[in-house]
Amino acid sequence: MEKLMERLNTAFDLTDDLVKNLSVQDLKLTLGDLPSNTIGEQIWCIVGARESYLQAVIHNEWVGFSCSLNDLTTHSSVMYSLKSSSKACIEQVDSKDLNDTQIDYLFTLLEHEIQHHGQLIRYIYGNKLSFPKSWNNRYAV
Repeated sequence: MEKLMERLNTAFDLTDDLVKNLSVQDLKLTLGDLPSNTIGEQIWCIVGARESYLQAVIHNEWVGFSCSLNDLTTHSSVMYSLKSSSKACIEQVDSKDLNDTQIDYLFTLLEHEIQHHGQLIRYIYGNKLSFPKSWNNRYAV
């Protein structure tokens, strides 16, 4: 369990590092002519997954997807949602013993976050943006 929490913290920190270096204009970028949503909408999905899987852990069952991040037009709103969703996950999970179902939800959350990292790498390359040092170290981008 300790290793899982370490990996979740690392994934959350990497996401924060990437987004804090993006501008509000960057959050509106897509992958050009390819079918894609915006970088901000990728972040919306990350926040929603964090919040939704946290609810699944709390209730010991899937209760549906929801996301509190409603404002993708201000950088501070996006960063606040990232920070508060990661903090809520870590605090809730650190405070209790979890069963196998709850641990599976956390592994799925970790997989989801990392899948978005892969997608965000394409967005950063596709829009000729730069990666923070933490991403260079972790993913050799």
